[in-house]
Amino acid sequence: MPTYTALTTLPGKASAEALGEALETLIPEPTGVGVFEIEDDSGLWEVGGYFTEAPDEAGLALLAMVHGAKDFTVSELPETDWVAHVKRELSPVVAGRFFVYGSHDADKVPGDKIPLLIEAAMAFGTGHHGTTQGCLRAIDRLATEGLNPVAVADIGCGTAVLAMAAARVWDITPVAGDIDPVAVEVADANLAANGMAGRVTCVEATGFGHPAIAAAAPYDLILANILKAPLIDLAPDVSGHLSRGGYAILSGLLNEQAEEVLRAYEQCGLKQAHCERIGDWTTLTLQKSL
Repeated sequence: MPTYTALTTLPGKASAEALGEALETLIPEPTGVGVFEIEDDSGLWEVGGYFTEAPDEAGLALLAMVHGAKDFTVSELPETDWVAHVKRELSPVVAGRFFVYGSHDADKVPGDKIPLLIEAAMAFGTGHHGTTQGCLRAIDRLATEGLNPVAVADIGCGTAVLAMAAARVWDITPVAGDIDPVAVEVADANLAANGMAGRVTCVEATGFGHPAIAAAAPYDLILANILKAPLIDLAPDVSGHLSRGGYAILSGLLNEQAEEVLRAYEQCGLKQAHCERIGDWTTLTLQKSL
């Protein structure tokens, strides 16, 4: 079945959300609508619709004009078995002591690495993205330097690959939270697939807003692989939930965004301990003042 996308940009959150709502009423109806801020400080928002039938381009043009958006760009996506495609394209990843792989590469697990099984269908957090690799390397580095945390939190955990890595390195039960209930289900499934059921406490939460996350504080290590804006918003909470001398590993940042995030955390009493760039992405390791 063919899939079509219709994408446009316009300034302002309110205008973008209004266009997104209007797009949902288009006939034929889109199967999904997304409204996202473009993380380049331009003030622009992207609005996109996904269709299983060719969208009404005249209707799209009218919506764009009414809401002050650029003309929609309509594209037909090729029919692809994406899971099979990802399995072919995603080779195992070595990040420090960790070996992240899919079940189709189970015969390649080396004996001297800590294996983390993340299926290719779980697109975000498979370990192949520079942000996830950076976080895994940072965990490996802190462990090598002798960090022995008692409490670890993974905020915005996705597949929970980072929390699982921490649980495999240290004899602890990290707390992992994600705003998306599907992500929490995926995290629990990944724990079971790795023979780690119960080794990480997975909860649905926005930031630190869950009793299980609050109860385990203060943390010696906080992991947050999300995006620039929520990382900046979370700076006071990360500092407030972190023990003195504790570490925060932050990623999901384009290289040019790292300095702004670092400044926000410095204002909350954290300092840079390490910075690593992998391609276009930066991972920051910060330490709270003693």
